[in-house]
Amino acid sequence: MKKVLVAEDSGFFGRMLKKKLEAETGAQVCWAQTMQEACQFIEEQPDGFAAGIVNFHLPDAPGGEIVTKLGERNVPVIVFTSVVNKQIRDRIWEKKVVDYVYKEGAQSLDYLVSLLNRLERNRHIKVMVVDDSDMQRQVMADLLRVHRYQVLEAADGKEALELLAEHPDVKLVVSDFHMPHMDGFELTQSIRKSHSRQDLAIIGISALGDNVMAARFLKCGANDFIIKQHFLTEEFYCRVSQSIENLENIQAIRKAAVTDFLTGVSNRRFLFDHGERIYNQMRSSCASLCCAMLDIDHFKKVNDSYGHQAGDMTIKRVAKLLQDQLPESSILARIGGEEFCALVPGGKDEVVALFEHIRKAISILPVSLSSDNESIHITVSVGISSEPGRNLLDMLSRADAYLYQAKKEGRDRVVC
Repeated sequence: MKKVLVAEDSGFFGRMLKKKLEAETGAQVCWAQTMQEACQFIEEQPDGFAAGIVNFHLPDAPGGEIVTKLGERNVPVIVFTSVVNKQIRDRIWEKKVVDYVYKEGAQSLDYLVSLLNRLERNRHIKVMVVDDSDMQRQVMADLLRVHRYQVLEAADGKEALELLAEHPDVKLVVSDFHMPHMDGFELTQSIRKSHSRQDLAIIGISALGDNVMAARFLKCGANDFIIKQHFLTEEFYCRVSQSIENLENIQAIRKAAVTDFLTGVSNRRFLFDHGERIYNQMRSSCASLCCAMLDIDHFKKVNDSYGHQAGDMTIKRVAKLLQDQLPESSILARIGGEEFCALVPGGKDEVVALFEHIRKAISILPVSLSSDNESIHITVSVGISSEPGRNLLDMLSRADAYLYQAKKEGRDRVVC
């Protein structure tokens, strides 16, 4: 479990922070009311802290010494304070903190939670900084590392494209305009040939920027633009976070469009979109592929006897067992109320044996009901097509016919 250090002398805010963070982030919170107590926690935690949320003015450290202490231990710091004037604000940013948050009630606490969650996600996100100035590139790279991004650095467009080829999962590129061999416009256009706006964000940046340059960057495919003369650490972080969050939102929408809301497995749309590609790949490589259609027997009786909540629980339990038992290379989709389809690489005998095992496992799988600790047992019928047919739809139709045959022959069986 990740640990978070809270250094706050106010009992009211300290208790509130500890309760909120533990409830909504799952972190173990160590609360100190003085610098001395905070240092003791630091010494007692050899693995360090995921983050520190600190009051800039502690009774025994009124000048922000706690921020320096945590910085020495490479702990990302969020300053939680009631007073921030220009002088204090400048001192806070000099210490390379993640952010500062005003003590303004529930909204401030929600923002703190979002910051901690953002830091946790950033550890898995790659960002590339492209600038021919070593100093400027280092400044931006250091800022990004404070927010725990995985940072790649390139001195020009050519090096950036080479790095991107090695790391196609980069989510954000921050690129200068004036660079040798290839300027920021050309780099942006080159990146867009292989990475769309929905998969990778680009922020243009320039010391000689104006509205015209911003417009040209955007027309070339950038998502945002920053002028170096007006560079503020806060603005830089906000623009970077906004770009990353936009990508995450797009990914969430994409996932929701192809995911069954009840079980979390793929839906019919994903099966036909992605399954068609898998089918064609297997045919072109002469590899074996089987299609299985699985249906829960007498499912209507479950709904009628125990209610729709019990029916939903039954579907989820079957889906979970299928996810656990099928090979990772398979495609599993819920295509109807109680009906599932799976595309499984492998030959007929191998896949039939697998589904015989799954059928037996489901027959002894207890589905617990919420009332009176009661549980029910179910069975499933399975139809398997091992012949590729003319196309994926033909293969699915054959498997569906075998499923109908399994039902006709008495259910609780596999027919191939």
